[in-house]
Amino acid sequence: MSATGLVLTALAGVVAGLVNALAGGGTLISFPALTALGLPPLVANLTNTVALTPGYLGAAWAQRRDLLGQGRRGRRLVPAAAVGGLGGGLLLLVSDERLFAALVPWLILLGSALLALQDRLKAWLGAWSAAAGMQGVPPLAAVAVALAAVYGGYFGAGLSVILLAMLALTLEDSLTRLSGLKQLLALAANLSAALVFIGSGRVAWDMALALGLGAVAGGAMGGGLASRVNGEALRWLVVALGTVVGVGLLLR
Repeated sequence: MSATGLVLTALAGVVAGLVNALAGGGTLISFPALTALGLPPLVANLTNTVALTPGYLGAAWAQRRDLLGQGRRGRRLVPAAAVGGLGGGLLLLVSDERLFAALVPWLILLGSALLALQDRLKAWLGAWSAAAGMQGVPPLAAVAVALAAVYGGYFGAGLSVILLAMLALTLEDSLTRLSGLKQLLALAANLSAALVFIGSGRVAWDMALALGLGAVAGGAMGGGLASRVNGEALRWLVVALGTVVGVGLLLR
């Protein structure tokens, strides 16, 4: 990759990190950027996962107070998320390149739709969780988390929304605490998938490093701008961009 390409990759990382910090959906920025800079879709996806995984650690750390008292849940659900992420990562590695490329537009549109419906889903899921009255950690919760993590290991855009939905539908708690648990599970799923990708020898390391450093910088910027930027407007901008990219790939 040329120096110009690496600079553009780092800038895409900055934007993705900023978007993740303020609204979510950074993958809908970084993944199309990697493909536009010349990476095949499958390689771009696993490179993107490896580069952005450290950001999930920062997100989990930021919500660590919401994890207090959830140790039992974590001990049961983190392994389920890790196994699911591992399975999704392995599924991606054995996928046919042309099949994955054909699925990409639909996966991007799914991620955009989930981001668009995020607030409505949170409101509906919060009401469901409060009314359901489910206690403990039912086996269904581990199955639901594992299935969501398979999707996360395979592609990833919208994983946080899917995980939050699975938790709210199977556990009784406030949406704030479930959101903290979601961050930990997303970290487990992405980390296990990233480890698989690292071992595959197919990561574009120069671009992964540039994207990752940019994302860290963008996340730090987002933390400082959180009180001054309209996160809702930014979210809808990302939804619009993701929709345009997805439809454009379908029509190409």
